[in-house]
Parts: sequence; structure tokens; C-alpha cells
Amino acid sequence: MATDISENPPGALSLETGDNLTREEFLSIWEQLPHINRAELIGGVVYMPSPVSKNHGRMDRRLSTWLGVYLAHTPGCDGGDNTTSLIGEDAVQPDSYLAILPECGGSSRGEKYVEGAPEFIGEISYSSVSLDLHQKLDLYEREGVREYLVVLLKSREIRWHRLTRGKFRLMPSDVAGVYRSRVFPGLWLDGPALLDCDMAKVLAKLDEGIASEEHQRFVVELAARKKRAKS
Repeated sequence: MATDISENPPGALSLETGDNLTREEFLSIWEQLPHINRAELIGGVVYMPSPVSKNHGRMDRRLSTWLGVYLAHTPGCDGGDNTTSLIGEDAVQPDSYLAILPECGGSSRGEKYVEGAPEFIGEISYSSVSLDLHQKLDLYEREGVREYLVVLLKSREIRWHRLTRGKFRLMPSDVAGVYRSRVFPGLWLDGPALLDCDMAKVLAKLDEGIASEEHQRFVVELAARKKRAKS
């Protein structure tokens, strides 16, 4: 049943899974309910994620560490975890995102929330597999997220989608299980090491990517874009 905020008496606002709301209604209610940390609106339907499991939390930390190290070496980019993102007409809260800053040619903006589609989104799937591989995948594809990484905990699988001619295609790893971003040069991921919780190997492979010529060229290009935007 849809929640009609006009029918709720003061102090009785609520968000429930399955509520049908516009994005404006969703944000208006959510901002008045500070005790609710996680909620998403996808296709006009409210989703309230299950409590985060220990396995999910561990992988969340690994993914954010990997992306955080890349960010530290790549000026001109931005990123975050569990950030409300206004993509299309929806409001999602991806586990991680990586974006090129708008002054460097990025496609997302915003001060309070992410507005628009960031170039990269990462989701960790345990109880949310169906949502992540269907509703969210369709949304991210439609709105132009260029790369979408899903870590499937139960099946110990990594799916890295790349937007090609408006459609997501699975990006293969090399024979060693290493994935290499096309949008963020030098963002290399040792898939088997990530699934085996071997962050030393994950970061060692990332260090190789950061030291690569392609990453150095990317950093120079981002700086040039920023300079042109100021002139």
C-alpha cells in the first residue's frame, strides 16, 4: 500500500518496504526519520535493507579500502560509501561509488547527496542479490553508470559490468582473475584475493595499477580538464 504523507498525523511518519512514493515524498519522509539509516527508492518503490551481516560488513570495508587507496592517488576523483544517490527519479544508497569530479568532466554533482550517475558503483550482495542484479542493474544501466561491480558473497563471484552502447556487458578478468577498469585507469582488482580476504594481495595489485603509465596519464588528463574548466 502506498504511503500518503498527507494522511499521517504529526510524529507518525514512517517508511515501509513496498511503499509507493515519489522521490520528493521519499526524501521528505526520510529526512524526518533520523533513526532510519538505510532506505532506498527504486522504481517508485521503497526498499528497506535487511540488517547488515558480518560478512557483508567485512567485504564493505575491503571494497572501500581498495577504492580509498585509489582515490588517494588520483586527484580529480571523489567517492564514498552508503551515500544517498539521486539517480534518475530514484534515490538509492549503493555500498560504494567512485566519480570523476564535475570540474574534471564527471557526470554527477551535488552537495548534500550525489546527484546524477557516478561513473562507478559497487554493491555487495548477500541478501540483496535479486535487487542488485535486476532493479538496480536496470536503473544503473538506464541512467548511464559506466561501470557496475557486484560482489556476490554466497556464490563467491565477482561481476564487473561495463556500459557498452547503452547496455551492461560483463567485463572478463585476465587469466589470473585480475579486473582492470576502463573508466578509471589503474583501478585494478585481484578478484580471487578479494574473495579470499587477502587485502595485502588486493592492495599490491592496485599498487601496480597506480604505478602504471595509464594511471599517470589519467592523472595528467584530469588536471588538464580542471585547468580548462577554470579558464
